[in-house]
Amino acid sequence: MHDVVEFDRLLARVGDGESAATGKILPIVYEELRRIAASSMRRERRAHTWRTTDLAHEAWIRLSDQRAADPARREQFLAIAAETIRRVLVDHARKREARIHGNDPRRVTLESADFGREDATVDVLALEAVLSRLAELDPRQARVVELRFFAGLTIEETARVLRVSPGTVKGDWLMARAFLRRGLAAEEDP
Repeated sequence: MHDVVEFDRLLARVGDGESAATGKILPIVYEELRRIAASSMRRERRAHTWRTTDLAHEAWIRLSDQRAADPARREQFLAIAAETIRRVLVDHARKREARIHGNDPRRVTLESADFGREDATVDVLALEAVLSRLAELDPRQARVVELRFFAGLTIEETARVLRVSPGTVKGDWLMARAFLRRGLAAEEDP
């Protein structure tokens, strides 16, 4: 992970249109994307057809197309990257399910619903469904899951992104994990 202050300075310079800063920040941004992608891929099923590099490349392409959302700080970039990676994984899973099962999507048994473990693997489509329900009930808790689970942010980084205290993030994370465990168990047994 790179120096946060330097990353923020480079982002500001890129925002000001400084082309030299763009050349300096691109390798850092790509490295951050690979780190986030690696964190996300550790939670995917073992037989996943993508590698970390595939996920990072797809996220890179989608982020390159998002000119409207120029982050001003590293934490904002990480939040945007986490959301992008989540969407890439969900889109990939939907396409895969459609290819395999046609118009008859089937539920996939989850290997683990324990969001407290680093090695937890889940069905991305089931997670997306439950996370969408959580977002309707408590958008901040859903955002905490996105930042912690998909981007691998720490409690402190998540707190900075959301502009809340670390204690608030800890509470949201605890409540969100309980909601997700229940929701994923229900997805598993329709």
